[in-house]
Amino acid sequence: MTDHPALQAGRVAVITGAASGIGLAAAVRFASMGLKVCLADLSADALERAAESVVAVSGRDAVLTVATDVSRVESVQALRDAAYARFGEVAVLMNNAGTSPGGGPYEHIDRWRRVLEVNLWGVINGVQTFTPSMLAQRNECAIVNTGSKQGITCPPGDTAYNVSKAGVKVLTEALAHSLRNEEGARISAHLLVPGSTFTGMTRRNRTEKPPGAWTPEQVVDVMVERVNRRDFYIICPDNEVTTEIDNKRILWGAQDITENRAPLSRWHPDYKEEFEAFLKG
Repeated sequence: MTDHPALQAGRVAVITGAASGIGLAAAVRFASMGLKVCLADLSADALERAAESVVAVSGRDAVLTVATDVSRVESVQALRDAAYARFGEVAVLMNNAGTSPGGGPYEHIDRWRRVLEVNLWGVINGVQTFTPSMLAQRNECAIVNTGSKQGITCPPGDTAYNVSKAGVKVLTEALAHSLRNEEGARISAHLLVPGSTFTGMTRRNRTEKPPGAWTPEQVVDVMVERVNRRDFYIICPDNEVTTEIDNKRILWGAQDITENRAPLSRWHPDYKEEFEAFLKG
């Protein structure tokens, strides 16, 4: 299969959460492939600092920065307008902006609102704002939404974050289905699910990457490979968790429903030995 036409030199990528982490790594990678890149993030100063590493690869004319609050649809609409005014099209939309922590089921309602506004509504705003314009182009494009394994297996702890990323999964699945059934649509949708990745959001005052974590560049390498393969689910391993382990964890979680087990039984003491045997088997 040939590389995805959206990832060809001369085309345009818009990336939210692009001032650091996976977003910045994606911007540098796309620039190295010859794409023009529009970087969006909340802080204009952080964006300008981040853009220097992209400009070093592609030159100033191929880079645009737009300070954007993805939780506000009018700000995302301004991002769209700026990208089209500068470059004339958008071939790749990467809804990647995220924040944490949130809170448990009955705590930190203020943090709940912020996490949902950025992590979920930010993606909804991006999809709703950009998809009609990308459809109108009538050429091949790609939309990549950044999810999380916490939105699939939903470990106890940060319920707000889990809910936000579970919503991104459901939204992106529905987006892929709708685009498949849209007459004339030539846009693929992809759910990027990083493993443990050392970024500004996950470092927690650490200065060195933990041995088990991947770098953002490793995640982007897998993303580009799998978008080129037209894969929808892009679930990344890391240095500790293999794809086989991920698959078994996901399957066990789904079987909580089909086997009528306690919810989140993977972390329930009554199922500890059974889960460990399932993982080994």
